Amino acid sequence: MPAKKKPSNKPPTSAELVKEACRRIRLARSLWDAHKNAACRAERAKAMELYERLTHEQREQVPEQLRVWLRYRSEKYFGDHTTPPGG
Repeated sequence: MPAKKKPSNKPPTSAELVKEACRRIRLARSLWDAHKNAACRAERAKAMELYERLTHEQREQVPEQLRVWLRYRSEKYFGDHTTPPGG
């Protein structure tokens, strides 16, 4: 079994934030394609939280395909007009 990594106390750099946001969006998209809606909703929320922390310049570093997917899914399927899960 590999050794566990020690948590870092330093704040993430801008490149790390962009990379993590992209990873979260890709994961949410793969969960969406697999019809795992609850997991997709949770992962999308984490991705949106990271994406909202990015500056305009950092958001431009996120591939356009991921930004479009996040915006489209956010408005169409996860907006305020939809019924919340379990309701």
